[in-house]
Amino acid sequence: MKKIIKMIERNKSVITGKEGLEPLFSLMNFPVFFGCVDSGADDDLHADMEWSIDKESGVIQLIKLIPLDVLYQEQHVDGIGKTWHNYYNDFADYVISRNPVNVLEIGGGAGVLAETVTKKIENIHWTIIEPNPLHKGDEKIDVISGFFNEGFSSDKKIDAVVFSQVLEHAYEPDKFIKHISSFLNIGGKLIFAYPNLELWLKNKFTNALNFEHTMFVTEHLVAYLLEKNNFFISDKTYYKDHSIFYTAERIDKPRQNISLDNKYDDYKKIFLDFVNYHKDLIADLNEKIEYVKSPVYLFGAHIFATFLFEFGLNKSKIVALIDNSELKQGRRLYGTKFIIETPEILRDIKSPNVILKAGIYNDEISKQLKDINPTVNIW
Repeated sequence: MKKIIKMIERNKSVITGKEGLEPLFSLMNFPVFFGCVDSGADDDLHADMEWSIDKESGVIQLIKLIPLDVLYQEQHVDGIGKTWHNYYNDFADYVISRNPVNVLEIGGGAGVLAETVTKKIENIHWTIIEPNPLHKGDEKIDVISGFFNEGFSSDKKIDAVVFSQVLEHAYEPDKFIKHISSFLNIGGKLIFAYPNLELWLKNKFTNALNFEHTMFVTEHLVAYLLEKNNFFISDKTYYKDHSIFYTAERIDKPRQNISLDNKYDDYKKIFLDFVNYHKDLIADLNEKIEYVKSPVYLFGAHIFATFLFEFGLNKSKIVALIDNSELKQGRRLYGTKFIIETPEILRDIKSPNVILKAGIYNDEISKQLKDINPTVNIW
């Protein structure tokens, strides 16, 4: 018998704390995990993805959330490829430029950022708290296995809290930032990288909003949450079309008369444009799949593939899912029956077709696929 998921209700705005959210769009029976697994498909769990919007602020959010132990049942992101390599190096340099000494990193994953920073400078100590750590720790890096929440405390004197691509995963971002503020001393720094969600959603990237990125909290809303929780933004740096790097310093009291612009009309349009774009895209792809003679593949054993399937992409004529991650190859993408293959399987195939919808990584992946097989057709 399948496990029944007890969803977490979130009927109040993550920005204003008020009820009365307006329903926008739902994707029914959506897979609850975005990684690859070794278990059988009969064990997969699904839930309705229900999006609503706050009429007062414009924040878009899920009103029902997956329990964290189900959503993050294992590590499924390893940050491979040139784009991620450059990102981690550049964000590490940004962190180093803030001169931290004792760092707490929330959600350190495989420890790539911690390794990159601690190899570049000597006088620093780093602690990672992460529910599924892939890093074992060393003389400079301590690893705590667990979720960061209001129960977390540290006996170390922390002068900087660091995280990369984490705030967008918080179910209660106001409480998340408030707790960080509670144990940082005045002048302590919060240094983090946050995806440029407004740009991503405008560009129709499927990794912008999902069961992990449960809210459309854009940069002006991030600023609002920081300011109301005793932080002053001392630096904000735009990193390509990828992310925004922030440094926020802990101050003794919140700034007075913090304003909150209402983006209801703008954000509702951006979101519904995203939905309608994908409906049209799937209709176009399904027509191509129906009549093409050469084999069809899909790149991206992650939310990239899952979203396309859930919008109605025809699975029956897709030969295989391909992905560069060794964490995924030879395993099954949750919610499907596809066993993941390496892109190298394309090498000797005449004119293979690859559906590629991987957001900011498209250019990098397209080049790789063309290098493997110059006859590949990218859809």
